[in-house]
Amino acid sequence: MTEETQVKQVPTDKKERLGWYLYDFANTSFTVLIVTALFPIYFRLLVGNETLGDAMWGYAGSITMIVIALSAPVLGAIADYGGSKKKFMTVYTGLCIVFNMLMIGLPAILPTEGGPFSFPPFLGLDMWVWAWIIFIIANIGFQGALPFYNAWLPEISTEDNIGRIGGYGFAAGYVGAMLTIIIALVSTTVLQLPYTYAFFLSALFFLIFAIPSIRWLKNRPAKRFPGEEGQSLARLGYNRVRNTLKQIGKYQGLPLFLVAYFLFADAITTVIYYAAIFGQAVYGFDTTQTLLFFAVTQLAAIPGAFIFGWVADKIGTKKTLISTLFIWIAALLIAYLFVAWGQLIWWTVGMIAGVGMGSSQSTARSMYGQFIPEEKRTEMYGFYALTGKFAAILGPFVYGTILLIVNPLQQPGLVMQAHMTSMLAILLFFVVSVVLLLKVRQPVKGEAKVYLEDDIVPGEVV
Repeated sequence: MTEETQVKQVPTDKKERLGWYLYDFANTSFTVLIVTALFPIYFRLLVGNETLGDAMWGYAGSITMIVIALSAPVLGAIADYGGSKKKFMTVYTGLCIVFNMLMIGLPAILPTEGGPFSFPPFLGLDMWVWAWIIFIIANIGFQGALPFYNAWLPEISTEDNIGRIGGYGFAAGYVGAMLTIIIALVSTTVLQLPYTYAFFLSALFFLIFAIPSIRWLKNRPAKRFPGEEGQSLARLGYNRVRNTLKQIGKYQGLPLFLVAYFLFADAITTVIYYAAIFGQAVYGFDTTQTLLFFAVTQLAAIPGAFIFGWVADKIGTKKTLISTLFIWIAALLIAYLFVAWGQLIWWTVGMIAGVGMGSSQSTARSMYGQFIPEEKRTEMYGFYALTGKFAAILGPFVYGTILLIVNPLQQPGLVMQAHMTSMLAILLFFVVSVVLLLKVRQPVKGEAKVYLEDDIVPGEVV
């Protein structure tokens, strides 16, 4: 029985697609509060030194991505072999939720408090170091689940609707993020509870909605190739990754797409990590304003993901993706050039970036799904994770390092200038990625492997 026949034995249905959407709905509770909006502000208060805290925040993101970048392709190959995507996604999801919940034990700082603080060490480590470690482990869980989750997209979609389904997933995520922000606003602003309560509630939200989501997703039959019998899973994973590396160049346009993806994923991840800190350091936002700011970005992202998912199915994922990256470029230019206009500019940037955020990520995921062959879905999404996560190592590291270079003595008066310089560097990543994408041919789902690199006419732009 061929592998193609085996896959067709497990057709998708509305319930499975709902489960796929629901996972995005659930996991953005971690993204919006812990990675983006609230925990970064809490962390820089806990450190007590703005420049050091902001730099260490970027390094935490880089460490996370090193772990994921090195493990995702091998685990993806193993999951393909055993038909066990669901098992891996469940383990990583559980890791994220458990360590997210452990944040309730960190120092209880109120949103109205500005420090400085002095907390006694625990087991010889400062409390900010413990917070740093807990975040890294939780983030590894969150990021580790994504390549397995993404690998379901080609299995639950067709060539005609892959853009829409990918967009619906991101839109569901932004709805979940909005609800999480509302919960955080009530706990921190209305009830005046410490930050740590909002962190715990975000983990609870993730848990409640992840359970039915994972239950409804279906594993596909194992994909095993001749000569793989008797190998250990570790060696099997390594061999598949090595073989895929050798074959990537055969998928016309994919290598250049991955380079472009490396750059704009790098930029997007860095903006996500530093948006709350940038708004506080440059535009003077407080905690309530920051949460409302991200509520605005989610509201803009929801229609953005829907609309651009539809547009991608009409004009192609490549043209759509380039359009969304121009939105990012416009947003960062406005934030950099018009800072003297005050907080109104940052609110405007939030709305513009929100549209670009949902649409660019969902379109990129859909475009990549058009490149990959049917028999290597999870493994190739491991490479998608590999490229994005290696990129995410660089971006936060570059941003944090520029902060320290511009402000080596960590003077409060130079904090704003340091963040402006770091953001300008990230803007360049978007510009170069657009230039590269202009040279990539629009892929067709499942057919990229039939093209050869020498089909491309030099200088041709499709």
